[in-house]
Amino acid sequence: MKSRIYLDHAATTPVSDAARAAVVEALALIGNPSSVHGGGRAANALLEGARDTVARFAGVAAENIVFTSGGTEAIALAANGARMAGPVRPRLLVGATEHSAMLQARDDAQVLPVDGDGLINLAALAAALAEDPALVAVQAANNETGVIQPLEKVAALVREAGGLLLVDAVQAAGKMALPDADFVALSAHKLGGPPGIGALIVRDPESLIAIQRGGGQERGHRGGTPNLPGIAGFAAAVAESHDWAAVAARRIALETRLKAGGALIHGEAAPRLPTISSIGLGGVAASTQVMMLDLDGFMVSAGAACSSGKVKSSHVLAAMGLGPAAGEAIRVSLSPATTDAEIDAFAAAWLAMAARLGRKGAA
Repeated sequence: MKSRIYLDHAATTPVSDAARAAVVEALALIGNPSSVHGGGRAANALLEGARDTVARFAGVAAENIVFTSGGTEAIALAANGARMAGPVRPRLLVGATEHSAMLQARDDAQVLPVDGDGLINLAALAAALAEDPALVAVQAANNETGVIQPLEKVAALVREAGGLLLVDAVQAAGKMALPDADFVALSAHKLGGPPGIGALIVRDPESLIAIQRGGGQERGHRGGTPNLPGIAGFAAAVAESHDWAAVAARRIALETRLKAGGALIHGEAAPRLPTISSIGLGGVAASTQVMMLDLDGFMVSAGAACSSGKVKSSHVLAAMGLGPAAGEAIRVSLSPATTDAEIDAFAAAWLAMAARLGRKGAA
């Protein structure tokens, strides 16, 4: 049976042993964290201990952590629950290469352009903020290209205008320092934790109102019984450390080999995460590349994972001005567990595929 090599860690990465053990241990508890009896107190102690761990990871106080069902809910909570002055939610400005979770969080968002490397146009941001203060949503690092946004410059513009900054750090968390922002979204399953759990870091809890109301959990910011096993696994995952420099070296080595065979690396002129490569093969549809590599035993994607399970042309690459090439790129994403042997095997398979499909594309 053909071996399978997983190179889609930006979609989800395997649950670590420590996180799995923490989930199993939490499942053995019988109390609801909101109950006042002994079982409830034990569950609440685990909940708040996990909150402390995630807060230390984020460099904030425990009261700044709001647990959610994942990054999508964290983004939606901030996008719809953020308030500046008064009860009216602020205007929303979003970068054109944001994750669909952000682009679809509200239907009234103003989309800001990016340059050819996917970096947000700061002049356009400044002009939009000059109209009146707004909530500005910018990823720390893009989920398809790994491009890291100039968040210090973005934050300075937002602060000067009296606005609020929401950062989607789902891909970046654990791989680079978290930004100084009003809201930061995290997701456990990108970090070696279980799926279905995430958090929103809230600088000022008074600037956020609940969207999901109910029993008053999460200090009134998010109703619903906490996912205690997920939260425990999340905390265990963020407590682990990794050698991202070694991952970056493997990514660079891979890109060097593929470029020699005709690959285009999208966003390569900008700072990028150590884990993600957006690799273009001119004239060959991304869906064809993904399927052929899958048949060869390599699991990659054509961009963000979506519920349809279909390969679509990348809105990220389209916003970067790539035209038809936006539908001709795959995403390869690594983890600290990715080996040199796996990189070598993938490079050989991609080069062989490019030799075959490239000729067809040029015919």
